[in-house]
Amino acid sequence: MEYRVLGRTGVRVSELCFGTMSFGGDADEASSAAMYRACRDAGINFFDTANNYNKGRSEEILGQLMRGERDELVIATKCFTPVGTDVNARGGSRRHVLQAVEASLKRLQTDRVDVLFLHQIDALTPLEETLRAFEDLVRAGKVVYPALSNHAAWQTQSALDLQERRGWARLQAIQPMYNLVKRQAEVEILPMAQANGIGVVPYSPAGGGLLSGKYAERGTGRLSTSKMYEERYGEPWMHEVAAKFAACCRSEGHHPVSLAVAWVAAHPAVTAPIIGARNVEQLSASLDSVKIRLTPERRAQIAALSRTPPPATDRLEEAKPKA
Repeated sequence: MEYRVLGRTGVRVSELCFGTMSFGGDADEASSAAMYRACRDAGINFFDTANNYNKGRSEEILGQLMRGERDELVIATKCFTPVGTDVNARGGSRRHVLQAVEASLKRLQTDRVDVLFLHQIDALTPLEETLRAFEDLVRAGKVVYPALSNHAAWQTQSALDLQERRGWARLQAIQPMYNLVKRQAEVEILPMAQANGIGVVPYSPAGGGLLSGKYAERGTGRLSTSKMYEERYGEPWMHEVAAKFAACCRSEGHHPVSLAVAWVAAHPAVTAPIIGARNVEQLSASLDSVKIRLTPERRAQIAALSRTPPPATDRLEEAKPKA
């Protein structure tokens, strides 16, 4: 396991981040504990959760598991998504952010969160309101580094500019969706992050399981049981890419998940892809991704299996290599 600096923090995180969305849901406490230990044994020190994962159980289980080694870990959580029936138990208001973080700290049994992501953009709340809440939490020592998830490049840049004007702690990480069939982040998000020295912790590197190679054979899993994933990865061309990718993996002797994660990790803007699993057996392929080191040329060959998004200006002729 290699370690990379997160943004401009000076903090070194493992090249893989383990996402605990399955804790307390698809994975019971015993399976969660086994995966946590497998990650630690592999050298992972970076864990990602959220206050709404399985109604808070993910944070609770992670909090129990990390007892005795909290200071060795970099813990990220999120706020925004509804966590109750109250009309204000959601969003990016300063009121909710402060309440959400206090609740997360209790569930995680810790005095601070290393990275706090705003899970999504809140159309009802000015960004300045949310970022002021983040700044309050940083000054109180309850959050170490602010971060954004699922935000556009211009929204992230606006946040950075606002923080600079106010003298507030700057964003140090973003969490976009990124994989072989979801490459929009390449257009502006990843270049923006590189230009600003922001850490990139992308989620869904295996495309919700689409790139695992199993759906063509059995038609089971998230793409069959989750409407969200069905819509996200339901376009026919995506399944065609997945089939070509699976054939490529078979010819090279790689597990599709291992290569899918390695492909994401090889982008120069990426700090650590978020991997996840329901059990240790499923987790092993993601952990094996660190054994695959792709050259820029080989990464480009794999990228060619998929659709390359047009440049931000949509001037396609400028995207072609010059002779």
